[in-house]
Amino acid sequence: MEADIVVVGAGAAGLPAAIVAREAGASVIVVEAEADIGGHAITSGGNVPLGGGTSVQKKYGIGDSPDILFKDLTDWSVVEPNGFPDYRYNDHEIIRAFADNSAPTFEFLLSHGVVFADRAPDQRGGGAVGNSVPREMHAVPVDWPLVQTGAPAAPEERLTFSTGNGLMRPLEAAARKAGVEILLEHRLTALHREGIRSGRVTGIAATHGGDSLNINARTAVILATGGSTGNVEFRRMFDPRLTEEYCGLAGMPWSNQDASGEIAGMEVGAALWGLFNQSGEFGATITKPGRIGTQYGYVNLHWQPGSKVFHKARATGLRVSDWQNVILVNMLGKRFYDETGRQFTANNYNVIRPYVHGHYLNAKNIRYEPNNWLNAAMAGIGDGKNGGGPIWAIFDSAAVAREKWQTKPPHVDTEAGFFYEAGTIEELAAKITMKYQRVPMPPENLAATVALYNNFVVDGVDSDFGKPKPLYTIEKPPFYAAWSTPVIHDTRAGLRINAKCQVVDMRGAVIPGLYCAGESAGGFSAHGLGRATCQGFIAGHAATG
Repeated sequence: MEADIVVVGAGAAGLPAAIVAREAGASVIVVEAEADIGGHAITSGGNVPLGGGTSVQKKYGIGDSPDILFKDLTDWSVVEPNGFPDYRYNDHEIIRAFADNSAPTFEFLLSHGVVFADRAPDQRGGGAVGNSVPREMHAVPVDWPLVQTGAPAAPEERLTFSTGNGLMRPLEAAARKAGVEILLEHRLTALHREGIRSGRVTGIAATHGGDSLNINARTAVILATGGSTGNVEFRRMFDPRLTEEYCGLAGMPWSNQDASGEIAGMEVGAALWGLFNQSGEFGATITKPGRIGTQYGYVNLHWQPGSKVFHKARATGLRVSDWQNVILVNMLGKRFYDETGRQFTANNYNVIRPYVHGHYLNAKNIRYEPNNWLNAAMAGIGDGKNGGGPIWAIFDSAAVAREKWQTKPPHVDTEAGFFYEAGTIEELAAKITMKYQRVPMPPENLAATVALYNNFVVDGVDSDFGKPKPLYTIEKPPFYAAWSTPVIHDTRAGLRINAKCQVVDMRGAVIPGLYCAGESAGGFSAHGLGRATCQGFIAGHAATG
């Protein structure tokens, strides 16, 4: 097969790139590894942070410009309560391009069928997206079926409820209408280049149904493969702690982030870029789980039996409304932190008040708070091995009643060992045997932990970790252990690109014919769909310009 432009990945970067290139007159083939389009974007909350003076910002009297947006996303002075900077290590060339193309990208989405909630931009769902003005818009599902449920949203929610379906299904329809060819279940295995480390990129190698094939690109290949956090060995370059047990990547099991684009790019000479933004402790690179008792515990993703991937998800999970209802223990059955502790935070509009661009008081006025729940969870058990291991939420039937949980499948995953029930605490510890529990949990440890915690409840003081006035004892059988291990989310480091999304090698030279956009590209700290859609928009124009 052959096309002018070959786009790898049918997500929030790939489809805009494909549409732009096709409308510029190029023939376009999109290669997608999964059985459906959308990537992580279609499972997301549909929150799209694009600014710089969009039509909606103007409608609601929000004064924004490309210059303001650029200054926001390169502000050295902004830090989190734990001291980590959101914007300091962004690549200024990449941010300048994003700032200049942000508003045009938003208008592009509108003109290609994406419907946003009819309200002013706000700050809901954003992270490291700029502090000066609100920019977050919310794609609504209209009548598109939700991937999480297999059915459309309720009629009263279809123009208010925000979802990635509302972004990706219209873009899919626009791409197909424009004549983009989309090849599903085609997985990238390599890039072809004229020389091993020289010349133009000429196409890709892929697999489909066990067969190998080549697709030639007359003009360019655009990598939009969605990031690397699902590849254990790749992500451990940034954080050695992230071993196999962090297996519930946000967006899975709809799609993985397998680093295929990054690895293929590196094999033909591409450099990595913006590595601090991946290891910096801010935003949603890794999150506290919001659903327990399931492998896929990302707080904003609720898989239900009607979904076409529910056979892979296996359970809906139990949403935790109050962390006072559980204690959290490590592999050895020991508590490690205050269960109500916060996860890493990220900057957004109205977080710093007053906010003055580049002013030293922006950092000085932040109240220091370490946000160390995640670090404590990943600390491990002191056995000389990497990885924090499974974290288990321990609770009793009284907590089940308070939370109104259902403790049987399909609400919890007993089949794969992500949920256990027993008549005593000791029996519960002995039951926890699954592939990520590398050491048996000593029953006496868990029994002692629960007994001590119950005393804290009676005394009204958590003498170990300072949990604010522990409220509930754990003493009413049956007792439960639910998977509550941190969830990996954002990819914010990847291949080095320039302002045109051209991939750059270790000598600082452009690799001809190779572009990269979205989460597989480095140099940009922002969470969310704005970065991906805008870079896809830029790459599509640059590759055909």
